[in-house]
Amino acid sequence: MARILLGVTGGIAAYKAVELVRLATGAGHAVRVIQTPASLRFVGRATFEGVTGAPVLVDEFDPDPARGAFPGEPAPDHSPISHLELVRRCDAFCIAPASANTIAKLAHGLADNLLTSAALAYRAPLVVAPAMNNHMYEHPATRDNLATLRRRGARIVDPGSGRLASAGEWGVGRLAEPPEILSAVEDALGQAGPSRGRGFTPRSLDGLRVLVSAGGTREPIDAVRYVGNRSSGRLGLALAEEAARRGAAVTLVAANVSLPRPERTRSIDVETAAELEAAVRDEFPGTDVLIMAAAPADFRPRRSEGSKIAKTGREGLVIELEPTVDILAAVAAEKGQGQTLVGFAAEHGDGAVERGRAKLELKGLDAVVVNDISRSDIGFESGDNEVAIVTAAGERHVGLASKAQIAAAILDEVERLRTRTVAPSTVERER
Repeated sequence: MARILLGVTGGIAAYKAVELVRLATGAGHAVRVIQTPASLRFVGRATFEGVTGAPVLVDEFDPDPARGAFPGEPAPDHSPISHLELVRRCDAFCIAPASANTIAKLAHGLADNLLTSAALAYRAPLVVAPAMNNHMYEHPATRDNLATLRRRGARIVDPGSGRLASAGEWGVGRLAEPPEILSAVEDALGQAGPSRGRGFTPRSLDGLRVLVSAGGTREPIDAVRYVGNRSSGRLGLALAEEAARRGAAVTLVAANVSLPRPERTRSIDVETAAELEAAVRDEFPGTDVLIMAAAPADFRPRRSEGSKIAKTGREGLVIELEPTVDILAAVAAEKGQGQTLVGFAAEHGDGAVERGRAKLELKGLDAVVVNDISRSDIGFESGDNEVAIVTAAGERHVGLASKAQIAAAILDEVERLRTRTVAPSTVERER
């Protein structure tokens, strides 16, 4: 178990730090939180105390009931200086979100509150996740301060681009997603040497072999045209990354995915449904958990041309389609002991959950993740989604969230399924 000290500064992104703590404690880490006074305007200390099970400190003169101990540790028999004891005991120190003000203090060695005092006393590399308005982030002073921290060995988790806190504002400065920040913290732990390093905790999917498919297949009409779909592969990549973060050995079968592949995963590139089927069938016998998040085409041209079909002289083009193999159903028929299957159902409009449940029963799956593709604000190329996870025991609704958070919720359900049935999981398709 690693001991993570989390510093939370003022800013609307402070709410994401709660999810970061949830993910960290779910992965087996013990977490203590230091907040700046400004952060209390966004998230109260009681919230972090609830998810960590430990007191939260704000002021340098706050008495620490745990006397510097992390959850699961005995408290010392004296009352040490809080910021010194917390950094002495912690294995990793992460500041997320890190405001422009706090970044400036860190770069210049100021120690005017508990968080910056702790950072100045910490000797291992910091993990710093900036979050602020794009104009503040892009200001030369902030860029210089971040460069200074990097030179000193801090690990900077770069912010993302998108909608910002102010109405109508768009740009770089969004806090990185909690799974990405936790991954950076765990990578820092792994590089910190034997006393602070690898083997710090058994992770929830340690020892499991996870097969993830992602993207959408393309079925050729001729040498340049194809029948395809709009799946970007984002959710499949998020699932692969989250499974790897939880300790699994992950193989990713990527169908026409142009996005960067997660680290610590093995990749197999495919194009057509037939190639996807061959790759999945080949890998499945040695797999504990199959997460089939790809969207294979339901139909393909019965015949494709080896060269480009000319438009000149044609009044139209008739293409005869034939069904492709239902890959998940075929794999489910070969399911062995210790394997769990979870399918995706991309449904349109009312009755989506009911149709997903029908797929659960028809294909003999352990779970089906249902998403409504009639909505323009989720799915496909969007970074967000909203799903219902359907199992024999009932349904769990996951509200609008990033695909990284959706992936975490799906793998939480996979772990619950394995606990109940002592078997792993398969996820069918993302649209």
